[in-house]
Parts: sequence; C-alpha cells; structure tokens
Amino acid sequence: MAIWQRRPQAGLIHHSDRGSQYASKAFRKLLDSHDFKGSMSRKGNCWDNAVAESFFGSLKQERVQWKSYQTRFEAQQDILNYISMFYNSYRLHSFLDYCCPNDFEEQFIEMKKVA
Repeated sequence: MAIWQRRPQAGLIHHSDRGSQYASKAFRKLLDSHDFKGSMSRKGNCWDNAVAESFFGSLKQERVQWKSYQTRFEAQQDILNYISMFYNSYRLHSFLDYCCPNDFEEQFIEMKKVA
C-alpha cells in the first residue's frame, strides 16, 4: 500500500524487525523490484527498530487493546482508519516537535523546495 500511495524513489531503506514476513523471498523480491534496500534489526535487539516498536506500542495501547474485533477484516479496517485518520493526521509526536506526521512531512517538503 505504501508503494502504491506514496511512490517512493529507488534507494528507499525499509527497516524492520526479523519477522518472517520481512525475511520472506516474496518480500525481498518486492523490495528488489523497486530498487529498495531491506534493513533488519539485530536478533534480540528491539532498539534497532525503536521507531517501529514505538508505533506498535501506541497502536496497541491507544486502539487495539480496547477493541474486540469480530473478524480480521474489521480489525484491518479499524487499524487502517486509526493510522490514516488519527495517527498520521492528528496525533502529536514529541520527536517531531509536537507536530503530526502529515504536517511534519509538509514542512519538510516546503523546506526542500526553498533549499
């Protein structure tokens, strides 16, 4: 979905944990087909992937633990809604100087245009 929506340039680095979905031949082939580079955290070292760990902690704490999903589709839709409608659009992040990710990205794009 990220490739389809964002159309990142070749050279993108996709950092993940050592989950089987990220180590699979199919996923590595997807990265290679777009000229992306895969980067995995070291075994047993969650600090290598602190940003993703923080996101999933927020997702679980702010959304998933309070829900009782009846189907996988219901869970998927609710999580996509959380990410696109709240987390990226409104949730303030201390690391981003208390901006939401969408606003921070807009500021970055504008800054690149000026430079």
